[in-house]
Amino acid sequence: MKKTIKDINLNDKKVVIRVDFNVPIKDGIIQSNERIIAALPTIKYAIENNAKIILLSHLGRIKTEEDKAKKSLKPVAIELARLLRHKVYFAPQTSDQTLVEAVANLKNGEVLLVENTRYEDLNEKAESKNASWLGEKWASLADIFINDAFATAHRSHASNVGISSRVNESAVGLLVEKELNAFDTAFAGDVHPFVAIVGGAKVKDKISYLKKLSQKADKILIGGAMAYTFLKAKGFEIAKSLVEDEHIEFAKELMATSKAEFIIPLDNAMVENFDATQPSYSKDQNVEKGKMGIDIGPKTIDLYKKHLATAKLVYWNGPLGVFELPFGEAGTREIGLAMVSSGAYTIIGGGDTIAASEKFNFKDKINHVSTGGGASQEYLLERSLPAIEAIQDK
Repeated sequence: MKKTIKDINLNDKKVVIRVDFNVPIKDGIIQSNERIIAALPTIKYAIENNAKIILLSHLGRIKTEEDKAKKSLKPVAIELARLLRHKVYFAPQTSDQTLVEAVANLKNGEVLLVENTRYEDLNEKAESKNASWLGEKWASLADIFINDAFATAHRSHASNVGISSRVNESAVGLLVEKELNAFDTAFAGDVHPFVAIVGGAKVKDKISYLKKLSQKADKILIGGAMAYTFLKAKGFEIAKSLVEDEHIEFAKELMATSKAEFIIPLDNAMVENFDATQPSYSKDQNVEKGKMGIDIGPKTIDLYKKHLATAKLVYWNGPLGVFELPFGEAGTREIGLAMVSSGAYTIIGGGDTIAASEKFNFKDKINHVSTGGGASQEYLLERSLPAIEAIQDK
């Protein structure tokens, strides 16, 4: 069992906390502050326990100098101060002497947010490739390191693994503790049948996950735009539907070798274009000529509901249709409602899936809403994450 922030004396200590402030920002305006809100309990705990708090987070990917202006954490510092009702200092540099001085000037209970850690990726991807010199620099700022960024825990970066391996004391924060406890609870009892719902747009984004999942789950229910790659792999007509031809062979092999029962749609909701007001439904698995599939059809909804009714554990990542539009929402809505009434232990992960659960009012009925998409997938299947393993045991 890993140390948590409550196992450590924070008083008068410099505490570096890796948080996840990777929030959507458009024209300098934060579009959703949920990730900031999720980090508040750990930050407040550190304030109340007289720590000198240094916050590290990434925001998006930084590939050019131009990216830096669009992906600054300055707006996050302002929003964090508003939510905390507490002054938040901002360090515009990520690793120079001015940062060292800003940390040295912190008093107990004060909070300093450091600029986007991925600014350092312009220096031979120092953050993302866990450059030892960068991990050492950030570790030198700290007496204690707290990892409270579950969403990046499946990555070995300088701002998580690079620091925790070089400080005297390390622990997980309250958010990460909550995530780990939820998954441990899920696996404490009978988890079979374990039913995974996999949706979203692209097979390529989930290749590694699908390979592992096919050997661990009992049933895999496929939906979303990726379903048309699997349907085409089975020889069905998909007409104008989105398809990844380069992954057809992967889909064939996966379905042939999967230990899990691999279940693809029986029918499809279809439109000719996105100006449609309502869909038509295919008679079978073939999409009609001149149309594109935008959701699973009513026969598929009924089939998937039957599989969910017998489940003991359900994990869902990726919507089953174009749920943002009225003609593509039925599959995601109906399967979500069926999932939360199934009696199974339910977990969802991924931004779009969480957004759908909010839209269709079933989020509060889910046992655990994970803040990590890729991290939740990996922990679900491997029961281990690099950035968590790097934290000290109790």
